[in-house]
Amino acid sequence: ALLDHFAHPDLTPDARVGDLPLAARQVVEICRALAADARILLMDEPTSSFQRVEIDRLFALIRRLAAHGIAVIYISHFLEEVREIAGRYTILRDGRGVDTGSIAGAGTGRLIEQMVGRPVAGLFPERAPTRAEEALLVVHDIAAPPALKHASFELSRGEILGIAGLAGSGRTELVRALFGLEPAVAGRIVLRGRTLAAPGARPARRLGQGFGYLSEDRTQEGLTLGLSVADNLTATRLSACARRWGWLDLGAQGAAARTWIDALRVRAASPWQPIRALSGGNQQKVAIGRLLFQDADVLLLDEPTRGIDIGSRAQIYETIVRSAAQGKAVLLVSSYLPELFGLCHRLAVMSRGRLSPARPVEDWTPEAVLATAIGGAPNESA
Repeated sequence: ALLDHFAHPDLTPDARVGDLPLAARQVVEICRALAADARILLMDEPTSSFQRVEIDRLFALIRRLAAHGIAVIYISHFLEEVREIAGRYTILRDGRGVDTGSIAGAGTGRLIEQMVGRPVAGLFPERAPTRAEEALLVVHDIAAPPALKHASFELSRGEILGIAGLAGSGRTELVRALFGLEPAVAGRIVLRGRTLAAPGARPARRLGQGFGYLSEDRTQEGLTLGLSVADNLTATRLSACARRWGWLDLGAQGAAARTWIDALRVRAASPWQPIRALSGGNQQKVAIGRLLFQDADVLLLDEPTRGIDIGSRAQIYETIVRSAAQGKAVLLVSSYLPELFGLCHRLAVMSRGRLSPARPVEDWTPEAVLATAIGGAPNESA
């Protein structure tokens, strides 16, 4: 009965949780907490992988619980959600409570300043123009059924191309197919003017060709939680930390890790601290730092700021824009429309496994993105 509140297409009582997508697993976690019949319910980033329709269902359920006397502590970095569902707020920064009050009387700018500890003139840095040259990456008719039916686009150096769409639309499958994690059965990929041998190559080959991939699920696919910060940062390019005969030089590895810890402002006691001890935002910075240390030309980013605090999010935005300005080509998948509109040069929408033509972000409105995501779009080349 609890599952019926969400009407998620992947959820049935006999479904294996390990096989479910991230959003569906999050629904299961919420339902398990509700089944405990508690009088105080704590929710920590419950909507980090939800689309709007799932958020609406959860909020309706929270309101019913509150009406029956259940207290809900709702932890979130999404201010618009806090404003919508909460009556009062408390802000924690660096482990200390810094502000509390009625949500009705709090301005968004003031809340953000309290969260990050400094005035925030603008969350999104200014984009550098793309480089006027031949496309670095051309993808034509790539398909990985059943989730990904068709996608074609071009991506230039210095460009950030955003991919919007609902959960289950094929967004994640697109970047996974490009990186060789999903079996692509058709299509053509051209990188630096050369057609790659097979659209369904393994990830190891894609790494060697200059692709870098950031998974939407950093704890399962993005990081090795049992290893240190340094081990995770350098994992895809250990050769840069090796001595003449291939022995790993721990001094060089530590120095490389310190460089990226400083550059990305990672809060870690040392490069050898276990990465599981870091906050989610700092773990995500390490995952992005690994891509940059790898020196990939094409960055495939799937939900790079999911579930992290607004201060870390602003730093990650700076890193993404700076990487593009240095000539990287960035494919950015996100459920957060302000992120797509604030960072991207062009935007395309995935609907039912098909990618719409990419257009300058100025040509889109949030309403047009949602309409395209729900109703689909022509499957033309970008």
